[in-house]
Amino acid sequence: MAAVYIVDAVRTPIGKYAGALAGTRPDDLAAHVVRELAGRSPELDPARIDDVYFGNANGAGEENRDVARMAVLLAGLPVTVPGVTVNRLCGSGLEAVIQAARAIAAGDASIAIAGGVESMTRAPWVLPKPERAFPAGPQTMHSTTLGWRMVNPAMPDEWTVALGEGAELLADRYGISRADQDAFALASHQKAAAAWDAGLYDGEVVPVAGLTRDECVRPGSTLEALGRLKPVFRADGGTVTAGNSSPLNDGAAALLLCDEAGLAELGREPLARIGASAVTGIEPQFYGLGPVQAAERALERAGRGFGDLGVVELNEAFAAQALACVRQWKDLDPAVLNPRGGALALGHPLGASGARLAGAVAHQLAAAGSGTGLASLCIGVGQGLALVLERD
Repeated sequence: MAAVYIVDAVRTPIGKYAGALAGTRPDDLAAHVVRELAGRSPELDPARIDDVYFGNANGAGEENRDVARMAVLLAGLPVTVPGVTVNRLCGSGLEAVIQAARAIAAGDASIAIAGGVESMTRAPWVLPKPERAFPAGPQTMHSTTLGWRMVNPAMPDEWTVALGEGAELLADRYGISRADQDAFALASHQKAAAAWDAGLYDGEVVPVAGLTRDECVRPGSTLEALGRLKPVFRADGGTVTAGNSSPLNDGAAALLLCDEAGLAELGREPLARIGASAVTGIEPQFYGLGPVQAAERALERAGRGFGDLGVVELNEAFAAQALACVRQWKDLDPAVLNPRGGALALGHPLGASGARLAGAVAHQLAAAGSGTGLASLCIGVGQGLALVLERD
């Protein structure tokens, strides 16, 4: 199997729901990062891109089902460049990176782009098609922004709880207090704000639609302010609030991957090399624990352990969910976890988040000069996904 390298990675600033990117279509967001990524490698002949993989969790609206192909065309790449869209819900962007890497490792491609995109603001409402014309009764519209919709009645009730209730279940199981969650959320905002102020995102983020910085970071947040927020999912005894949950967001990310021959052609030093990956399943209501075993398996396949990691980018869907995972990884140094902030502050545009995490790990390994990093996400309906990156 061929070695696979990440040559470059970019992302848009992440917009808040109904915020600065509300007027930008998801296919335009995807096209923007593809165009910017290709333009950063002057020696790249766009016709040499063997395929474009994009993750997207929705697909029901302006993504037009295959947003990867739409991005290729809108970005002005040659029409001979194909594009495929993959969906593993919150893990879709990372799944795209993994699938692109597999194609290169197997010799089916030499140069590929992989990424993800989501506009949760512009996610449409959908109306089920009636079984026959002119239904007599009222019809129900469903939001495609987030979570379960049009649930199959064969699904057990305990599986189909709201995502926030799933976080509450983990808080109950592992004794994660409201104070624990709020402190974790505050740290995420503080680290994100410090990283932006230090210019650590300058080489990674490409402005779009006038937005130059992640829109949900709150530098002035305090424990007192977070403590005043009411629980969202449980009226009595709940601990999960809007402040210790990731927001709804819009954004896109993309990575340029290649083999040894592609490296020679591009004339660039790679950010990192793909090490190993893993995907696992878990009971749907405990989806938040998905990264635990996925990360352990990926590290085992790479011949590494948690003590070898210089950076870990774990998606912070909820503070309770992230803390539940961290508490299972006994050998993980907390200092290497999300050092530039996580999704609680930066945001979680579903299909883009996995690609953002992979790109963040790659850039941090390049800045360090060497080391091993891990990107991992929990996935709704009970899955976990992890990718190990290395830089020699």
